[in-house]
Amino acid sequence: MSSDSSSGGSGISSPPGRRGLIAFAWVWVGVPLAYGLYELVQKATQLFTG
Repeated sequence: MSSDSSSGGSGISSPPGRRGLIAFAWVWVGVPLAYGLYELVQKATQLFTG
């Protein structure tokens, strides 16, 4: 066993400088995905309700 305590135990951590980049990446993917899902629901509603 190693006595290295710098990992924090979770194994999932990001450097403070990368948090903005990660947030930007989520927005970059999330906004078009949300728009696509919104359009999908609208088209499906029109398709099934006439």
